Amino acid sequence: MKEKILIVEDEFIVANDLKIMLKKAGFQVTGIASSVVQARKSIKDKKPDWVLLDIMLKGDLTGIDLAWELREINIPFLYISANTNQTTLEAVKETQPYGFMVKPFRERDLMVMLDIARYRFDIEKDVENPENENYQPIEGIVGNSQLLQDVVEKVKIVAPADTSVLIVGESGTGKEKIAHSVHQLSARKNSKIVVVNCAALPHSLIESELFGHEKGSFTGANTQRIGKFEQANGGTVFLDEIGELPLDSQVKLLRVLQEKEIERLGGNKTIKVDVRIVAATNRSLEKEVAEGRFRLDLYYRLNVFPIELPSLRDRKEDIELLSNYFLKKYAGASKKNIISISDEALKQLQQYDWPGNIRELEHLIERTVLLTKTSGITQFELPKTTEKPPSEDGNSELKSLEEIERDHILKALQSSNGKVSGVGGAAEVLKIQAQTLYSKMKKLGIDKGYK
Repeated sequence: MKEKILIVEDEFIVANDLKIMLKKAGFQVTGIASSVVQARKSIKDKKPDWVLLDIMLKGDLTGIDLAWELREINIPFLYISANTNQTTLEAVKETQPYGFMVKPFRERDLMVMLDIARYRFDIEKDVENPENENYQPIEGIVGNSQLLQDVVEKVKIVAPADTSVLIVGESGTGKEKIAHSVHQLSARKNSKIVVVNCAALPHSLIESELFGHEKGSFTGANTQRIGKFEQANGGTVFLDEIGELPLDSQVKLLRVLQEKEIERLGGNKTIKVDVRIVAATNRSLEKEVAEGRFRLDLYYRLNVFPIELPSLRDRKEDIELLSNYFLKKYAGASKKNIISISDEALKQLQQYDWPGNIRELEHLIERTVLLTKTSGITQFELPKTTEKPPSEDGNSELKSLEEIERDHILKALQSSNGKVSGVGGAAEVLKIQAQTLYSKMKKLGIDKGYK
């Protein structure tokens, strides 16, 4: 059966072109609506499988308003718009679309974006309710928190596929570890994973590093060089800190994703490459797009399957497991008989806020192991300014960290009148991602009526 698509677009020429493209590709177009009011009626009468959605429409309501309604009734949608300012992009992101196309676009781009969107929608249905009762960890990823379990389940689902993955998280949260896990659980595991730190590449050498060069292509090119993409042929390229890649290099990367081919610098032929792209960033790529530093079309090419890594301060229940894991690793490496961390020392770790996340914890354990002369660690040297002060009333009953967190989230929800995401929502108040807040609410048993 042909998939049914509703076009919500107030420019007749654009809408008609879309209709022709979709019919040619075998889709059934249920209609064209120029306003949210018309779209609502068409959705009710025709029940489309997908909606292509412009942002600026006739009437008082926008495509973003309709997007929230589509989320409620579980109809997937893609935006088609020329509007890419930061405020709009942030509002768009909150609705969790399955794609965003910038006008004007090619017919081929539309078909590729629809394929990506359909894949994301199918995957999302599998991720919505992972069976964490039967949770099985991935080797090297340490922790039992609900937030980490959600990440692991997403890795297991996406790894066997060949789609692009975008890993988002603060510095030190373990993005490269997740990238390697995606590769190791994929059909490409027997081929290379080539790691590229985009932030460390000299601007003048980026093209040569990624795509290679021919002998004599520039001054100093005394031999032929095989670039990272050719080196990874059949395997995976991990583009760390993708947000640091300059715009001209982004154009070339987009071509690789679209055409599956490269050209060496100074060469005169195209070379087919079979690579999977896993990218990572600690930046807000939406902000980078809005400020003109990152291409929107590349963002959505990479963002086919996003995985957001929680900060360590959001999964403090994993600190003890992580600490013992690193203790065993570095005690063994230094051939020291250190076998334990005292309860008081663990309490210190729990009270610290971990701005450097897991990387900071690992370095602290490594350093402490080298300095410790007994069989157990009894104290850590932590920055004084970030430790929580002791209770003034030593006899008062202290709440658990989980209780404090639950109370804090409830207060944020109350202050935002129950709104979780978007401008003025509890996620904004708490300065965390909406999806992270939803996960915490689920874990803490907070009424989902706030959703």
